[in-house]
Amino acid sequence: MRMPGKGWFGRFGGRFVPETLIEALEELEENYTRLKESAQFRSELEVLLRNYAGRPTPLYFARNLTEMLGGAKIYLKREDLLHGGAHKINNALGQALLAKHMRKRRVIAETGAGQHGVATAMACAVLGLECRVYMGELDARRQSANVKRMKLLGAEVVEVSSGTRTLKDAINEAIRDWVTNVRNTYYLLGSCVGPHPYPTIVRDFQSVIGRECRSQILEAEGTLPDYVIACVGGGSNAIGIFHPFFDDDVKLIGVEAGGRGEGLGEHAASLVRGSEGVLHGAYTYVLQDEDGQIADTWSIAPGLDYPAVGPEHAYLKETGRAQYVAVGDEAALKAYVTLARTEGILPALEPAHALAYAMELAPNLKRDEIIIVNLSGRGDKDLETVLGWMGL
Repeated sequence: MRMPGKGWFGRFGGRFVPETLIEALEELEENYTRLKESAQFRSELEVLLRNYAGRPTPLYFARNLTEMLGGAKIYLKREDLLHGGAHKINNALGQALLAKHMRKRRVIAETGAGQHGVATAMACAVLGLECRVYMGELDARRQSANVKRMKLLGAEVVEVSSGTRTLKDAINEAIRDWVTNVRNTYYLLGSCVGPHPYPTIVRDFQSVIGRECRSQILEAEGTLPDYVIACVGGGSNAIGIFHPFFDDDVKLIGVEAGGRGEGLGEHAASLVRGSEGVLHGAYTYVLQDEDGQIADTWSIAPGLDYPAVGPEHAYLKETGRAQYVAVGDEAALKAYVTLARTEGILPALEPAHALAYAMELAPNLKRDEIIIVNLSGRGDKDLETVLGWMGL
């Protein structure tokens, strides 16, 4: 078994890519290793995160929701209040700044729910970089407002009509573009998936969530939380909030998309119902059929609609440091409406999955126990979906 280290998290991770990308990945690793220690780079990123993105985000005590459920206190880490409406801007700014320092003027990205695409378009606009975003045709229809936002921000949006027309296929097309234009193009990967060093880079840029959260809960309660809960598609918001708590006695729970059933093609729960395999350059848990073909997926939340997961999450599952569960469409939709009506907050359908699990857990815990839910995005983009489900 490989021990955690360069490119590996236990048995998971690695770099399974065409030979044409090895040099680009090594260049990326070398530059990231150098720049993350640079005081100038860190200062530039800190200024962007504070003055452009809007960090730090609040840690909000959901008093009404807590009282309604009884049991544990529920806190929300308000990543939905960031510029662009989601945690994605943390990583997009970090990697776009990295691309600029590497003198890569052309940036490509993939997106599912559209939030990473919007964040990348924003980061490229503010840093003066060319931007192209690949998005599955189905996701583009479900998230048409985000497509318009990306175009308004100056990005070229390429809708992908192959395969399931969702995030997996958008990533496939982005990788094809990168292989073709590797010398002048930076691939700004949106989650903690893919070949080394991407899972580490994305985790590092998203760990600002957990660092803030840890100090905020100590200030608010004088103690660490009992549970930290986050939704998991590729897993970037979850690994970002989990990482600073790794060495603490805090239970970490990742919530995947249970979709509309337990059969293959009816959900996107790679860790709960998947098996080991390789997808998009990393060895991890994937959803695949008996012949090893990557399966179709389904979730009401397009940002969770991905048939694999970041390799560090696979390692956390195997070691038992984190627990992973699945929550279905119906429960997530109900959680969305409940938070709207108790706290006046519209969560994205992605973190509504994590909220739904917290709402199930809280009544069974003591009143002095604490749950933190990473509210990784706002729900404006999902209004039509939710209102349609409500019949309004």
